[in-house]
Amino acid sequence: MDPPIANRALVGLNHDIYLLFDFIRYSTSIFGQKTVCMCLSVCECEALTPVCCVKEKLVAYQREFHALKERLRVAEHRTLQRSSELNNVLEQFRRAIAETNNSKDALTNFSDETQKLLKELANRKQLQVPNIYHHLPHLLNNEGSLQPAVQVGLGRTGVTMVMGIPTVKRKVKSYLSETLRSLIDKLSPEEKLDCVIIVFVGETDVEYVHSVVAVLEKEFAIELSSGLLEVISPPAAYYPDLVNLKETFGDSKERVKWRTKQNLDYSFLMMYAVNKGIYYVQLEDDIVAKPNYFATMKNFALQLSSEDWMILEFSQLGFIGKMFQAPDLNLIVEFIFMFYKEKPIDWLLDHILWVKVCNPEKDAKHCERQKSSLRVRFRPSLFQHVGLHSSLAGKIQKLTDKDFLKPLLHKMHVNPPAEVSTSMKVYQGHTLEKTYLGEDFFWAITPTAGDYVLFKFDRPISIERFLFRSGNQEHPGDKIENTTVEILPVLESGVQNKEKYKRTEDRFYRIGQFERGVAEGAVDPSFNPVLALRLSVLKDSAVWAIVSENNSGVRERRLLTALALKVTVLLRSFEYNQKNAWTNEEKSSSCAGEPVTWPLV
Repeated sequence: MDPPIANRALVGLNHDIYLLFDFIRYSTSIFGQKTVCMCLSVCECEALTPVCCVKEKLVAYQREFHALKERLRVAEHRTLQRSSELNNVLEQFRRAIAETNNSKDALTNFSDETQKLLKELANRKQLQVPNIYHHLPHLLNNEGSLQPAVQVGLGRTGVTMVMGIPTVKRKVKSYLSETLRSLIDKLSPEEKLDCVIIVFVGETDVEYVHSVVAVLEKEFAIELSSGLLEVISPPAAYYPDLVNLKETFGDSKERVKWRTKQNLDYSFLMMYAVNKGIYYVQLEDDIVAKPNYFATMKNFALQLSSEDWMILEFSQLGFIGKMFQAPDLNLIVEFIFMFYKEKPIDWLLDHILWVKVCNPEKDAKHCERQKSSLRVRFRPSLFQHVGLHSSLAGKIQKLTDKDFLKPLLHKMHVNPPAEVSTSMKVYQGHTLEKTYLGEDFFWAITPTAGDYVLFKFDRPISIERFLFRSGNQEHPGDKIENTTVEILPVLESGVQNKEKYKRTEDRFYRIGQFERGVAEGAVDPSFNPVLALRLSVLKDSAVWAIVSENNSGVRERRLLTALALKVTVLLRSFEYNQKNAWTNEEKSSSCAGEPVTWPLV
């Protein structure tokens, strides 16, 4: 199998294992007996359940897959080196045979088969297969040119997300410790097991690198010993001559050298990270992160098909908060190596997108629209740039991300496959489909009696609890009222206490209603499994949350329905940061024995 194809297959399998993994971690039902997790949950269990054992095996399998990919990567690198060596040997054969052409007795000591083979080797015209050594031939001069000179950490693999932080010596101030503290402190205990942070020290002065390591070992000893944090630096042999570079785009000689080395630094870091996880996030050493940033990035990425995007942007600044799929890193590194002396990294990335989707016969606007399909921007920003002094000597950069201070109007989540629909008129593109995918909130115009929001699941699911919230931080008064929550069971024969619930003409049962913009409650187990869940509006909305005028001058009522449903689904689940997601009261109730629940909408 072609290595890139094999790589994608392994990543895809990894993704499936991960989803199954999440299901086991949080909610399941074994022979009708409810269990609550478990090994990594905030709720502590006295003994490991059979489910925990299954989960541990899945962890082992997941790590074995990543170990296999690592061995394939090493084998591929060694194959390239051996290929070059064999080509040299072949040239020596050709020269030796050429020297003996004038001597009739030169090959008489060899068998006919050997003589035939030697002639084939001498006459064969082989294709030259491109590789990075064509762009960086100096790497062949040193066997360790692509091995870290310094490597500290456990070498963790098999995680969902790898975060790379390049850092270099700064003359004025280093922000590295503050950046790491911001990232690490905002991770839950479970998230710390599902990621790895790699600090790349882009200096060949080993003494300086060890001084950085000493500082990090003092401040982040637990993170280094647990495998969450790693520190690497490149060997001096990795860098080519950076003195005689061509000055382009009006940049000074010093700036050309700085951006060229930066391209090489990013490439080394990506090559080191490519086989460690499913996603790679490029960060900088002078940033702060928002709370719940990890879960937000992870869930946003999981909602999207891997073929639909190449870059997810969680910050609008430079190369901060850019997420890539691990298999795409090889393409990116190869492209950077081809043009590392020509342009800075952000320009090169834009060129990759141009090559992939832009039609030279179309205009620039069409190209930008096409590129935006591969480069997806998440708002608001999850990272803010705080450094004042650039790593380029003498450069002051007052860069701030204005989107960083904006509130997160919806929470990211993973939902079971379902067909969603509504009779309400959508406002400004805030569709129900985007809400279900976790990309946006749902905004509808003039809810009236008889309107509905319907979630028809692709296959029956079991629901134990539900929670809908309406309104958000920007519009706290835009709430749903006079609306009921209804479910459609697969079989009515098993439903108990039917007299407690009102049954609609189309077989739905009303199990809850909105009060002050919130609907929550438990689902009678006898209703499960269910085919669909529906919100039904009973009366015209009396909420005048936002007033505007349309083209005809008629005022219309708009109701913001930023929905958040919390429901336990036994067929599928996902990891959620309970610390930041629900109230302490909800967490304590979960620990009391109820299954851990998760957002659906």
